[in-house]
Amino acid sequence: LVPFISTLFLTLLLFFLALFPGAFSCCTKISDEIPKGILRRVERFEMQKADGLCHLEAVILYIEGRKFCVSPRIRKVKKWMKKNKHKIPRRKPHGRQQRRAKIIKKKEKKQ
Repeated sequence: LVPFISTLFLTLLLFFLALFPGAFSCCTKISDEIPKGILRRVERFEMQKADGLCHLEAVILYIEGRKFCVSPRIRKVKKWMKKNKHKIPRRKPHGRQQRRAKIIKKKEKKQ
């Protein structure tokens, strides 16, 4: 009976993780202040919306493999985000689009 219950629990846990992959990566607390030099060390950032699984609006700052959750209402953070939009990870085009982009770039270089 005990192995059955533990197997059932593990199966339900894996099923939950498959359906809701972001459930355990949400910011649950945010800071309303940010130290002076921290924004200079940010490698990338993400926006967390207060919908779906995450019930708190936040800016997630990634610094040296760690994540920091701060309020999106901090004036310094708003200004920094406008200036550093390029630090938002973007999806790379796949397949045909990617090859087409490379061909176009090569043609531009030749001209």
